[in-house]
Amino acid sequence: MRETKVKRTFDFLAAAALLLVLALPLALLYIQVRRRLGAPALFRQVRPGLGGRPFEMIKFRTMTDARDASGQLLPDSERLTPFGRWLRSTSLDELPELWNVLCGHMSLVGPRPLLMEYLPLYSAEQARRHDVRPGVTGWAQINGRNAISWDQKFALDVWYVDNQSLWLDLKILALTVLKVLRKEGISSAGEATMPRFTGTKAD
Repeated sequence: MRETKVKRTFDFLAAAALLLVLALPLALLYIQVRRRLGAPALFRQVRPGLGGRPFEMIKFRTMTDARDASGQLLPDSERLTPFGRWLRSTSLDELPELWNVLCGHMSLVGPRPLLMEYLPLYSAEQARRHDVRPGVTGWAQINGRNAISWDQKFALDVWYVDNQSLWLDLKILALTVLKVLRKEGISSAGEATMPRFTGTKAD
């Protein structure tokens, strides 16, 4: 598809330019993450990409490896430090994903890549979010982010799949910058993460 080629070319050139411009800030942030949260500074996890195919997503870590007396990791809420919460609220933890964009695993704009274990839980309609490459930001991120329900998030993802265009991507990127600066999209409870998806109950 012509639009897909245009989108991929735009993604590649924009990601390459951003990585060059942000090289020094990224290096400084890497040092701070490693100093405050420990090594490794980069968090790597397999996520579903285009067509649900797995790829390794990278981002800055936002949690410590604190464990209880039995050696089990503490709940996320206890391992997410103020510094880690700040990284998430400003979306700075997502910047290493520009490398995923450069490699073609992700797009600048698209549905966020979630967990592999969610794949069998999607309805057929929800699974359509994997008809495009996952994005660093997306339509759902500028329309509520973590303050909306899973059903709303997936509906927004599918809407993007059906209406994607370069102009829409540019709009989403511009609005993402504004949302991040205003720190919008965090849930009313002040959480920087969504609860786990357990499937959509049939009516």
